[in-house]
Amino acid sequence: MWVNTLKTFVLLTALTLILVYLGSYFGGSTGGLIALTFAAIINFASWFYSDRIAVASVGAREVSREETPDLHAMVEEVAMAAGLPKPRIYIAPIPQPNAFATGRDPKHSAVVFTEGILRLLNRRELKGVIGHELAHIKNRDILVMSVVATVAGAIMFLVDMLRWAAFFGFGGRDRDRGNPLVLLGMIIVLPIVVLLIRLAISRAREYLADYYGAKFTKDPEALASALEKLALGVQAVPSEVPQHMSHMFIVNPFSGSFLAELFSTHPPVEKRIKRLRELAQDPSFFLS
Repeated sequence: MWVNTLKTFVLLTALTLILVYLGSYFGGSTGGLIALTFAAIINFASWFYSDRIAVASVGAREVSREETPDLHAMVEEVAMAAGLPKPRIYIAPIPQPNAFATGRDPKHSAVVFTEGILRLLNRRELKGVIGHELAHIKNRDILVMSVVATVAGAIMFLVDMLRWAAFFGFGGRDRDRGNPLVLLGMIIVLPIVVLLIRLAISRAREYLADYYGAKFTKDPEALASALEKLALGVQAVPSEVPQHMSHMFIVNPFSGSFLAELFSTHPPVEKRIKRLRELAQDPSFFLS
């Protein structure tokens, strides 16, 4: 799984280099620094209050151990295996089977289950899902994706400035200012490149969460089986979640066309299942 970790580092570096280039295009690093600061403030607030925002967005309510003793016991068991404090547990009144984790750090984390997932999965499969979500918490993926969003947001801010500069005929370095193809290429291509990098990082984090989640439970087949059911469940039950939260769920809540899948925040479910079942056949996976 070091490949996915390396991929995250390389892609985040690429985003940073794009930001630095755009800053220099506007006459130095000042423009990039201003954009980065502006994006950082917004995304810091989103990260710091991520659990409250996410929970409120899906209308979830926290459930006590008395209400759901078995669910609490499963989460506690997997959290102990992962070396994490037990997160708060929420249930969202959503019929589509799905789940997500949120929170700025392991001490301020939560796992949200939809009513649909609790009806669909058996106990073993649900533990597999819990392992995946706790892996996101362990890997601090909320923080990683907040950093990605900060840098990407700063880039998009500068691209918007570039559009206005092109419209009014100012800005840019002398050697590029007279070249409309350079401007057009940056205005059109950069947003697509930034989007693809963000999607690639998100997919890499999903693969990592699958791997470490299976490590925590020592049962890759349970998560593979859960993903099979969830993929079918998402297709059968329309989504009732905000579009901007789609990247947080264990499976993409919006099933769609080939183009939609191409720009999905999640890897293809079939590939995730295949990797998990390969792990289940690897004796060395269970030794560490």
